[in-house]
Amino acid sequence: MTRYRSALPQLGGDLFLTDGGIETTLVFHEGLELPHFAAFHLLETQEGRAALRAYFRTYAELARRFGAGLVLESPTWRANPDWGTRLGYAADALAEANRDAVRLLEDVRDEYGADGAPIVISGCVGPRGDGYVPDRAMSAPEAEAYHRPQIEALAGAAADMVCAITMNHAEEAAGVAGAARQADMPVAISFTVETDGNLPTGQTLGAAIEQVDARTSGYPAYYMINCAHPTHFEAALRAEAPWVERVRGLRANASRMSHAELDEAPELDTGDPVELGREYAELKRRLHGLSVLGGCCGTDHRHVEQIAAACRPLFRDAP
Repeated sequence: MTRYRSALPQLGGDLFLTDGGIETTLVFHEGLELPHFAAFHLLETQEGRAALRAYFRTYAELARRFGAGLVLESPTWRANPDWGTRLGYAADALAEANRDAVRLLEDVRDEYGADGAPIVISGCVGPRGDGYVPDRAMSAPEAEAYHRPQIEALAGAAADMVCAITMNHAEEAAGVAGAARQADMPVAISFTVETDGNLPTGQTLGAAIEQVDARTSGYPAYYMINCAHPTHFEAALRAEAPWVERVRGLRANASRMSHAELDEAPELDTGDPVELGREYAELKRRLHGLSVLGGCCGTDHRHVEQIAAACRPLFRDAP
């Protein structure tokens, strides 16, 4: 059952953790095969389901340890029509995979959420094309129609919200927001940026947020940044503009490398977890509304642990 669709608790200003780079952990640390980085494909086997459950339990334990809320992001970043077709999923099977991913998170929430801080289930929606390259650029109406089946499947399960992760152009983000509104689902939009702090299209982060808000009458509950290092976007967040306060979540990369460099890197760059925690804390000191903290490429539970340790004292509910 859903719990929080009418009022997302992470908007209250307390600390909420989310996970790190799921593909980083499953592929590089656990040695699992993820065709097209599709973590949802693991739901097909008992071994895969056990790996996913263990992964999310790790972050539930971290949230419990730090007395923080938790956003459980479903492993459905690739569970949209184009990627599903590449993986051999018919439309009905893909919709069921999205619902099944949410059911797995329900089990984790039932296990950890009875007496502790709130646990929010977020249905993850990824880009139609490559997360780094706007190679499948769509108009907002086209994107709304494209993403509607996945969002409707997530809405039909126990997801409290949806989150569009690694959005690289504003039109697709606006389309996801529109589809979420049609499904009566809260939505967060997470943009990725290049080393200059701009989207891969060259548009500034501020302009992208303002464009989506203008098209959707401010429908997104909040915005996030993911798949970039804090040094890539911290200057953009120094702007004195209303859009900055709309950014309430971070899922940064461990590496300072560009997207192109990451694609060509022969080895995983895990960066420095302690340094990453300090960089998050510096951003939190400036952005008082920042509340949802996790990681992306190259990060794992060690990075999120350091982020939590550095940022926990900065929240109003700190013990």
